[in-house]
Amino acid sequence: MENPFGTKDYGHLTLEELRAEEKKLKSQRIPMAIFVGFLVGIAIYSATHNGKFLPVILMVAAFIIGRNATHKLKSLQAEIQRRNSPF
Repeated sequence: MENPFGTKDYGHLTLEELRAEEKKLKSQRIPMAIFVGFLVGIAIYSATHNGKFLPVILMVAAFIIGRNATHKLKSLQAEIQRRNSPF
């Protein structure tokens, strides 16, 4: 189920659905890294060519995108670990 912030509630998914979601998130890591690198590259270019606020905005956007992707994967892996633990 999606909440208004775009994150899934992993507590309601089955273990198979969790593993499928983990596989999907892991497959998105390289395209996400390329996109973040592209944003950083544009920010560096803009900063060296008299950019005003654009480099700051792009660096913040790259940071937020990277942090959210990492948080989603870690949250999913924690839920899988919780389900696999014997206690």
